[in-house]
Amino acid sequence: MSEVLFYHAERTSLEDVLPGLLERTRERGWKALVRVGSDERAAALDAHLWTYKEEGFLPHGLDRDPHPAEQPILLTSRDGNANGAEVLFLADGAEPGDWTAPEIAGRTRIVLIFDGRDPVAVDAARAQWTNAKAAGHEVTYWQQSAAGKWEKRA
Repeated sequence: MSEVLFYHAERTSLEDVLPGLLERTRERGWKALVRVGSDERAAALDAHLWTYKEEGFLPHGLDRDPHPAEQPILLTSRDGNANGAEVLFLADGAEPGDWTAPEIAGRTRIVLIFDGRDPVAVDAARAQWTNAKAAGHEVTYWQQSAAGKWEKRA
């Protein structure tokens, strides 16, 4: 089973949260697949990841670009694992589908990032938490403090 981390973003956006989590993923030598709710959202994140900081970048690409299997970070709105990623990021309404499926259960880590200011996203995350636990995954919940730091809450 996978380690599943729920990130409850209350004070920052996905654009603020995702780069740091991807940096830590790459530091561990893992590939990442970032699944979002639409191709347009994937394209917006693609543009953001090239410019989010001046002193560096995260090597990445979109699943519709040439050679998706070679990308250390692949952005998509579709199911699958074209780059053989160990870590699956789910954001912007993307869901894993069946938590017991080999594509999900065989991951090293799954990171679900949701907007705590959106009641629909919070409800969806609660349902995913229940489903992930029922499937036997090791589940943790991280919430932003008033200072914007991540604190493990469950």
